[in-house]
Amino acid sequence: MNLFEAALLGIIQGVTEFLPISSSGHLLLARDFLGIVQDAQAAFIFDVLVQLGTWVAILIYYWKDVAAIGLDMAGGLRGRPGGQARLGWLLLLASVPAVIAGWLIKDSLTGEVSGLFLTGIFLVTNALLLSLAELVGRRVREIKEASGKDALWIGMFQALALLPAVSRSAATLAGGLTRNFTRPDAARFAFLMAVPVMPAAAVVALLDLGSLPEASELLLPLVTGFLVSTVVGYLSIRWLLNYLARHSLFPFAVYCLVAGFTVGYLGWLG
Repeated sequence: MNLFEAALLGIIQGVTEFLPISSSGHLLLARDFLGIVQDAQAAFIFDVLVQLGTWVAILIYYWKDVAAIGLDMAGGLRGRPGGQARLGWLLLLASVPAVIAGWLIKDSLTGEVSGLFLTGIFLVTNALLLSLAELVGRRVREIKEASGKDALWIGMFQALALLPAVSRSAATLAGGLTRNFTRPDAARFAFLMAVPVMPAAAVVALLDLGSLPEASELLLPLVTGFLVSTVVGYLSIRWLLNYLARHSLFPFAVYCLVAGFTVGYLGWLG
């Protein structure tokens, strides 16, 4: 992989991590259509580390929230909980299903788990999740009303994103909307959920990086992809939150449906 390819994949990751159209699916498609060849394990490590770039984008955008949650949770452990401590514990609770599922199927995720046909199927799955969320959700609740049941429900939706080409953003937004949260509050909870769960995946990827014989050759492309995904991811968060304040998710559902059937058909043709 050269630096141009790494930067291009970083842009794709930064845009599609937050837009509910599947970052993993678009990275798979980009490699396939552009002929970017990587060993399966190296591709897995690259993808996880550019996802870490979008995690940094979340920290930058929500730094006041993250700092307040962390300080209030720390105060709670000393017997002086602050107003944001409860949200912090709910975010940790919401991460449990994905952490357990990710640990159980990690070895499966590093292999050749998806071709064009399956990518198409999972993109259609994204469309169904987004459509379900818009049709079922009443969009009347705020994040301050979230309960443990809400957190686990959204967390189970997040676990679906471990499947290739299922969008974490789409899944968690669908989880929040089907619990009747407003779109902006569902998005805020979904993005903050990434704060505790993404670093765990990155640590695993960094440990795996040390075992690759070509690790030194991957370093510069990894850094490039990481930096690009951070900048683009930050811009994507700003855009999507402004969009969700006034618009529905149906355009993203239509995009995933058209892309899914197109890609699936191409995969079926072989």
